[in-house]
Amino acid sequence: MSRKILITGNMGYVGPAVVAHLREVWPDAYLAGLDTGYFAHCLTDAPGLPERQLDVQYFRDVRDVTPEIFDGFDAVVQLAAISNDPMGKAYEDATMAINRSAAYRIAEMAKSRSVRSVVFASSCSVYGFAEAGARTETDALNPLTAYARSKIETETLLQELADETFSVTCLRFPTACGMSDRLRLDLVLNDFVASAILHGRIKILSDGTPWRPLIDIRDMALAIEWAIQRRSPVGDDFLAINVGRNECNYQVRELAEAVRDCLGDVAIDVNPNAAPDKRSYQVDFSRYRELAPRHLPRCSLEQTIRDLASGIRAAREANPAFAPAPHIRLGVLEQYRKTGRLSADLRWQTEGAPAASAVA
Repeated sequence: MSRKILITGNMGYVGPAVVAHLREVWPDAYLAGLDTGYFAHCLTDAPGLPERQLDVQYFRDVRDVTPEIFDGFDAVVQLAAISNDPMGKAYEDATMAINRSAAYRIAEMAKSRSVRSVVFASSCSVYGFAEAGARTETDALNPLTAYARSKIETETLLQELADETFSVTCLRFPTACGMSDRLRLDLVLNDFVASAILHGRIKILSDGTPWRPLIDIRDMALAIEWAIQRRSPVGDDFLAINVGRNECNYQVRELAEAVRDCLGDVAIDVNPNAAPDKRSYQVDFSRYRELAPRHLPRCSLEQTIRDLASGIRAAREANPAFAPAPHIRLGVLEQYRKTGRLSADLRWQTEGAPAASAVA
């Protein structure tokens, strides 16, 4: 039986990797994307539109989705989100409306239309600041930002929907990294690699000691594949799980040193007098290893760094004016705001807005 999968937020940073992976593992699947198109133009020397691997692309704000769109689908993958702390701080109301309220409403509508499972891209940032060792799924949470709060509040809401007919899987992802057809350079490892290539120098704003677990976007796609098809034991229709490997917890200084070791001739500046970074946590991924042994992360840190370096160099060669600005997501939103294309609640204004339509 061919699978039918709807992916929200597919035109962001992670989406192209997810679409490519699902198309590879399930060539006959019916894959649909749904995105409002904020970052559709933020391509990074891509060989073509990543959406060419979809059967249909819907241009829709997740806040405006109606139930009939879910008819016939087996699974919904929710990637759509205002996706980092700076954007969450600048647009807190929109963050909660998109990341939490719309995500819950989509799951609710999907269930009402007989969709069997929802996969929600959550975040390890829900652990906030944690000094007492690696965090497990049963440890106390400490969300410090609007983005982190939106994720854990959505998990709580989604748990209410899960039952024997409707499986909910919340994947708590570490900080994403890796090359994408729509690259982001507002992520720690990606920023370090770009800085090393463009400037020969990495500037660490902290003292380098905060902890960051990492995951390559290709390994995020692997976990999503697992979540779509996971079989729920009795009483396990809802699952919130840390996704990654225990050895992929790094201090920020270690990441900079790894980039230097891979690329060579890179200076590293550390700020020993910086105020403590409260977003520091290690994560325990033992539960994921137990439940998904065939879908554990496969990309090494060195491989991710080298792939990023190769992709950024190729983009720079294709466009000598290549600069980080178009790949900083908050900057893209701010530019839309300055030109009047987006409202304060991040809704498209009439002129120049993508139509609420589908492209097959």
